[in-house]
Amino acid sequence: MKIVTRVIILCGCLLVAAVIDRLSLRVLSPIEGRLRIPAPRFTLDEVIRAASRKYQVPAPFIKSIIAAESAFSPDVVSPKGAIGLMQLMPETARQLGADPTIPEQNVDAGTNYLSTLLHLYANKKHQMQNAIAAYNAGPGAVQRYKGVPPYRETRAYVTRVMHFFAKYQKEETGLASPRSQPRYMLASATTRTPGHGRPRRAIRRYRAIPS
Repeated sequence: MKIVTRVIILCGCLLVAAVIDRLSLRVLSPIEGRLRIPAPRFTLDEVIRAASRKYQVPAPFIKSIIAAESAFSPDVVSPKGAIGLMQLMPETARQLGADPTIPEQNVDAGTNYLSTLLHLYANKKHQMQNAIAAYNAGPGAVQRYKGVPPYRETRAYVTRVMHFFAKYQKEETGLASPRSQPRYMLASATTRTPGHGRPRRAIRRYRAIPS
């Protein structure tokens, strides 16, 4: 008899606990929704600076590539399928563990690749020009011609990027960077953090998008 009584009491306690738990969820869910803190938002300039510090690539250089590639648009897609701000090909983005449709990951992966190219041409006389040419035409073309290849498009691209670099470097020195920057959700608040492995092979590039 005592065992039956204890079983009844235990079942009653479990039932009461389940009811309380369900009522708590109904009452607290709307409150939790109202109290939820939105993910922080960062300017594109802050994203660029973070990538600059991480990969030791000058911020004006990153900004120059973005200006030449997409005119600071996260949504533009090239005829060959390159995506977003630094115009990453999906294959390139996968090699770098990034989602090119997310601005923070796009800039991070593109800067990672730029860093790789700068290290590749570290002992060359025209390090930056070679890196820019390789970003546009591929490292294979730069190696084949022992410098900037004689492609009209690539040479025009190098000239444009160097023009932007001079402009943004001057702004950096004069602390005159524009205040109105595009704002995006922080990538870590919406998706996984990408890996940052170096490309295992030369990455095929694509036609630059005119700004």
